[in-house]
Amino acid sequence: MIDAQLENTASQMPVGEESRVELSIVMPCLNEAETLKTCIMKAQQALREHRIAGEIIVADNGSQDGSQAIAARMGVRIVHVQAKGYGNALMGGIAAARGKYVIMGDADDSYDLTSLGPFITKLREGYDLVMGNRFKGGITPGAMPVLHKYLGNPVLTGIGRLLFGSPCSDFHCGLRGFNKAAIMRLGLRTTGMEFASEMVVKATLYGLRIAEVPTTLSPDGRSRPPHLHSWRDGWRHLRFLLLYSPRWLFLYPGALLMLIGLGTVLWLLPNSRAIGTITLDIHTLLYLKCFLKITAELPRFS
Repeated sequence: MIDAQLENTASQMPVGEESRVELSIVMPCLNEAETLKTCIMKAQQALREHRIAGEIIVADNGSQDGSQAIAARMGVRIVHVQAKGYGNALMGGIAAARGKYVIMGDADDSYDLTSLGPFITKLREGYDLVMGNRFKGGITPGAMPVLHKYLGNPVLTGIGRLLFGSPCSDFHCGLRGFNKAAIMRLGLRTTGMEFASEMVVKATLYGLRIAEVPTTLSPDGRSRPPHLHSWRDGWRHLRFLLLYSPRWLFLYPGALLMLIGLGTVLWLLPNSRAIGTITLDIHTLLYLKCFLKITAELPRFS
């Protein structure tokens, strides 16, 4: 369970104002003092330019670099999320949002938060989830590691599209908008970076209306390394995709192995088969079965 505590700031609205909020912009934050002010200013500019009744929420995950003080000075709402993790921070911020719609965006200035018009338009048209697409909008030089651009994101997105039939072609874009009520019904639970995949997968399985808009990704403004760990977080995304698709994890591989076994039996039934200096016959399968059974029982007696 997420332990999120709201900080009283001058930006909190009087009772009755909550129903007037159309859009909440939620920024997960963990030590983003270098870029947070810029991101808040851009989000405020977007609200003014589009004349949207909105709010900005910084979902702070335990920053120790002054990020919270910056958010307070900028007059935005702060949600303190004690449970660590990207997913936890976002769930805390989303749960506290007052708006009918939510747009989530990273606080590292890699996404242009002044360019929220296409997201708002799609949300108002009735789409439940509006995904940014960095591959259609453009990835500026140095904004994404080569490993992520040509292997991690395309492979994981391709697996997600294959397993779940999702229309999204950029599963991991950190800038996306959604109808809060629709997303809250999904029961999102993952606590780390795989939260991005969970939202897309469950939105697809629940039949939500999904759209994509081109989004530009720029180099972030931080001097420290990113929170993302390529192999660890990539594995967590892949593990979630596989565990959430038991047909591909168990049924299809099991059926394939059964067909291979059946084909081998039929191949050996007429007579023995020689492969180099090794001769195989129907008894080979029996010996192999006994060997595997004994091997499986060994841990019980050790």
